[in-house]
Amino acid sequence: MTEKAPNPGGPGTAANDGPAGDPAASRPGGPLPGDGESIVVPPSILKQQAGWANPGEGARPAGGTKTDEAPQIFASSVRKSDTSEAGYDENPPGVGRLGVILGSVLAFLLVGSAVTLYLVNKDGSSDAKPDAAKTAAPTPTADPVPPIKDSAKVLPTVTGDFGKKADIQVPSEASDGSFVVKVLSEGNGPKVDKKSWTSVDYTAKNWNTGKDIPSSFDKDQKQQIFQAGSDALIPALDQAVLGKKAGSRVLVVAPPAAAFGSQGKPDMSIGPKDNLIFVIDIRNANAPDATVSGTVTPPPADFPQVKDNGKKPAEITPVAGAADPTELKTHVLIKGTGPVVEKGEKVVVQYTGALFKDGRVFDSSLGKGQAFSFPVGGGQVIPGWDQGLAGQTVGSRVELVIPAALAYADKPPSPDIPPNSALVFVVDILDAGQG
Repeated sequence: MTEKAPNPGGPGTAANDGPAGDPAASRPGGPLPGDGESIVVPPSILKQQAGWANPGEGARPAGGTKTDEAPQIFASSVRKSDTSEAGYDENPPGVGRLGVILGSVLAFLLVGSAVTLYLVNKDGSSDAKPDAAKTAAPTPTADPVPPIKDSAKVLPTVTGDFGKKADIQVPSEASDGSFVVKVLSEGNGPKVDKKSWTSVDYTAKNWNTGKDIPSSFDKDQKQQIFQAGSDALIPALDQAVLGKKAGSRVLVVAPPAAAFGSQGKPDMSIGPKDNLIFVIDIRNANAPDATVSGTVTPPPADFPQVKDNGKKPAEITPVAGAADPTELKTHVLIKGTGPVVEKGEKVVVQYTGALFKDGRVFDSSLGKGQAFSFPVGGGQVIPGWDQGLAGQTVGSRVELVIPAALAYADKPPSPDIPPNSALVFVVDILDAGQG
């Protein structure tokens, strides 16, 4: 979502375990110079100890580079980084607003613990018993998400074709509060499993008021991309797509517990008791270890040669005696038929990185079985990636030959990359969208 549209997901409260929900996956090659450390407080603790339990509320986009005026659709702000040889997450250096919030929450928890200890021991007796009302963990404020049904007594009427904004007719009767997920038309693409990278378009309305909610079909908006079943999004989206096939159109009726909870979403005129309606078009689904396929166009003779190893890291053979490149060079090994990747979009990729000099592989997402995501042009990766992948098409496999100046220069993040090394990357662009 862009700066012009309200945020239908807001700051999130759900946990991201490992790579789930667009985790802060490791950057190829290692941390950029200047990256700091972060403390991640699991959202489950935030809910119980700090009362932060508004489902789907609040969070910074992947990379954390957008300002407060640039909300993110449905996204969660709590991202747990995987550590690895490659080693850095999507969030840029610096604490930022989220860091302040988490720091405050952590301080609150520590102070709370100290107060509890004081209350337990204040009478000086070694057998003093704590007051249960003062020491018990606060009860979470979020209502449980009701079980999903495929029907209800009354449902909205939906017309229109897949891939276009749906026409939703809201019934005159009130919703019965069911969490409904109904397939309106079934696609024939891959099934969305838990942790599948999934991109969707959606149309939305408020059942109680009949008003539209901002949609991915609105001007300047793009499809939403996320990892399904990661609890990083409101259940109305995150849970609704699980088990469905790409190409399907799905009707979702979400009671507050499956959307924004008892607090609602005042900035979007969504009240605490409002039921919401979504029509979701599932565009793509990619497993975490997915790769692209298609006709391969071998690289020119002055490029390192690439051998495809399926779901294992590619084999890269250097050009004997070749001088290090002084400028970025790209070659499309497989031409994808998807949309053009634009600056600012979030892309999901597989990659293998090697030294230009000897072809030694130093990092690969395929070796981890987990695709990597980042915002193109956001400065979250080396400049050679930001420059080399913008303008490519989804579904493409691209070879990037990157001079040291557009990689890590004289400050490599890992001993596996010597200072001032030119690098070679083979990158599969699985999908792109708003995230």
